[in-house]
Amino acid sequence: MKPTGPIPPEFAGEGPLLIGGETAEALAARAGDTPLFVYDLGVVRARVARLRAALPAGVGVHYAVKANPFAPLVAALAGLTDGLDVASEGEMRLALAAGGAAGGTAVSFAGPGKRDREIAAAIDAGVTINLESEGEAERTLAIAGRAGRTPKLAVRVNPDFDLRGSGMRMGGGAKPFGVDAARVPALVRRLIAAGAEWRGFHVFAGSQALDAGAIAEAQAATVALAGELAEAAGAPPPLVNLGGGFGVPYFAGDVALDVEAVGGALAQTLAARPAVLADSAFAVELGRWLVAEAGVYLTRIVDRKTSHGETFLVTDGGLHHQLAASGNFGTVVRRNYPIALASGAGGPVETVSVVGCLCTPLDRLGDAVALPRAAVGDLIAVFLAGAYGASASPAAFLGHPAAAEMLVG
Repeated sequence: MKPTGPIPPEFAGEGPLLIGGETAEALAARAGDTPLFVYDLGVVRARVARLRAALPAGVGVHYAVKANPFAPLVAALAGLTDGLDVASEGEMRLALAAGGAAGGTAVSFAGPGKRDREIAAAIDAGVTINLESEGEAERTLAIAGRAGRTPKLAVRVNPDFDLRGSGMRMGGGAKPFGVDAARVPALVRRLIAAGAEWRGFHVFAGSQALDAGAIAEAQAATVALAGELAEAAGAPPPLVNLGGGFGVPYFAGDVALDVEAVGGALAQTLAARPAVLADSAFAVELGRWLVAEAGVYLTRIVDRKTSHGETFLVTDGGLHHQLAASGNFGTVVRRNYPIALASGAGGPVETVSVVGCLCTPLDRLGDAVALPRAAVGDLIAVFLAGAYGASASPAAFLGHPAAAEMLVG
């Protein structure tokens, strides 16, 4: 038997699994089919409220749409947060439809490799463009000039540090993301001289960190760096986007991030910030931490088989919907996500492997996990499915249907 990650407290407990006050079976019946992603908006609201209470007053909360672009969820988060951060024209259109930009919610567009038509669309919509290079800056200025528009421009900074202990390191050393810190002041001066609306700095050092001290350290370094760059450029930034990096406990042994400790440390950092940043606004940009634990992936057992003494529960879902849970997205060693029998049935526990419907040995949602005895027709629940699930998985692989998605609560 192999361990599984901790079930989020909102879904833990005895009896049938409830999501937004409804049983998993009732939700599957309402959807009309499985597999099904269900997102509990009540959990998301509670996460946002907890974060706002932990952060210093006035620090904005932005939602990184790439974590989960399900349109009803993005629309809800547009009303709960202060900004939507996007990484493609498709995400930008989604954010605008959810009430971004003209609707009053700030929208910013980051990511390397923006095409000219994407830049033109962002300028036309009044979206802030986080520039990733000097070349992108020159293209943006030229496109804005031809359109007779004043672009809103920020600079994404590649800092000289990364987020210690992060799952994916986005800063420090040679990176495709952002402008190396040493070259940023000259670029800022160029943008201002060209007549652009200067919007500030975007610094994203890493993701999926569970160490509050490491995040606090990165935020302090970011504020110090923003001060140095502003002094060198002679231009205080209207906004400093501190990035995110807040992790969630996916695996056995993971301990939930202490966001109150992060907020307390940030309050001290901002109280002592450089004078050049006295009038600057600050924001954090989070995706996973806001939505991951609110999502549950429900998949139905279609076969139960034994092979060489091992029991396999074969489901109608798999890695084509939930790649991360199969261990094939961002992990080196495969470990089990939290998983449960949705009926909450008790009785004898057995060791089984939960596999999907694809013709590949990689399609494994639970490897030698302990579950109550399950039968064909029962629902399996895979937790931590609210971020990097449906949209981050190879849905077209082998031609199976896409999973349904539902927002409840």
